[in-house]
Amino acid sequence: MVELFEDLNWRGLVHSVTDQSLAQKLSSGSMSVYAGFDPTADSLHLGNLIHIITLRRFQLAGHRPIAVAGGGTGLIGDPGGKSQERNLLSKDQLEFNLASVARQLENLLDFSPGKNQAILLNNANWLSELNLLAFLRDVGKHFSVNQMIAKDSVRSRLEQREQGISYTEFSYMLLQAFDFLYLFDNYDCSIQIGGSDQWGNITTGIELIRRNRQKEAFGLTSPLLVKSDGSKFGKSEGENIWLDPKKTSPYKMFQFLLQTEDSLVIQLLRFFTFLSRDQILDLELALEKEPEKRQAQLALASQVTAFVHGEQEAQRAQKASEAIFSQDISFLDEKLLLEVLADVPSIDISWEMFEKGIEVSQAFALSKIVPSLSAARRLIAQGGCYLNNDRVIDPKAMLDTPNLIHGRYILLRRGRREQVLLIVQK
Repeated sequence: MVELFEDLNWRGLVHSVTDQSLAQKLSSGSMSVYAGFDPTADSLHLGNLIHIITLRRFQLAGHRPIAVAGGGTGLIGDPGGKSQERNLLSKDQLEFNLASVARQLENLLDFSPGKNQAILLNNANWLSELNLLAFLRDVGKHFSVNQMIAKDSVRSRLEQREQGISYTEFSYMLLQAFDFLYLFDNYDCSIQIGGSDQWGNITTGIELIRRNRQKEAFGLTSPLLVKSDGSKFGKSEGENIWLDPKKTSPYKMFQFLLQTEDSLVIQLLRFFTFLSRDQILDLELALEKEPEKRQAQLALASQVTAFVHGEQEAQRAQKASEAIFSQDISFLDEKLLLEVLADVPSIDISWEMFEKGIEVSQAFALSKIVPSLSAARRLIAQGGCYLNNDRVIDPKAMLDTPNLIHGRYILLRRGRREQVLLIVQK
């Protein structure tokens, strides 16, 4: 069995570690490790998943994962990675977000009874009880403003003269440090993980434990994920890929991962999947030899979608992905069909118009997928038009009820990619 720290290293998940002795500690007994998730939205997103999966790796190796939902720190806002002050959430919105995030975490970590059973905590339970004067004496006195300003997350904001940083966000790292101390005292937690932008916050917590308890604690950060253009991984057209299926469908998540660029896909297989080293190396070799088959991307999409949404949804998404350009499209249920075609333009026609009779060439002309009726007839004669992914050969053929998918949809396609959904309104 590959040692946990060695595996994390091989996967590229170790950006920085506070002490290399952590590797030995992890192999000599069970430890508790935590990651924090601030409920800034009513769902976690793909960017959060790296830390959830890392917690799961620790759990599978016999350690106890602790997920901290930031009901307290969420009221403040982490300045890390932000160029301007966050909008403060109302308590009602925060409570709603917390409940949503908690449900997702409960589905992704193992909370079944056992010595390394996952724990889900809300830091509002202890931060809201803090006495300000006691906090300033017991925590604040250990850190100079000079030290805090030197942290990357604070320094980058201070360099922006117009924006700066409020005292509210400036205090965030001390609150997170107190989280670590609280978990150290009450849950024997001595490891915190996070993104590389959390390094300053994590080391502040370690220092607080050292000063107050004269004990050792550890921090481990993972690299931030970026695409080749420098943009954050986990966003499609500027929008997050959410873990909540109501916000991002399993199909859309599957498609997003399926479109991963070749230069990034092997790294993501290491980060986001539990595939073995040999399996990933085989996929890397397949990518080099036959990149057009996209086996690595398919494995990534299948594995991640199954982890987040379950094996059945992953298979359903893969089936839809395969069906969209095949003759199996009519077998997709209506909900999945509309998810698959969510970005395809559509036109409506009345049931009366449909019953009177519409030639296939007329339908293509109505859809504007071709410039005119004559152009539609020429393209159909040349074999360049498809009806529900079946090639059309007769421009004068009439649309009929058997052509309707779920009694109201017809997919028109020109060439390989240009599509329009015809919707018959009854």
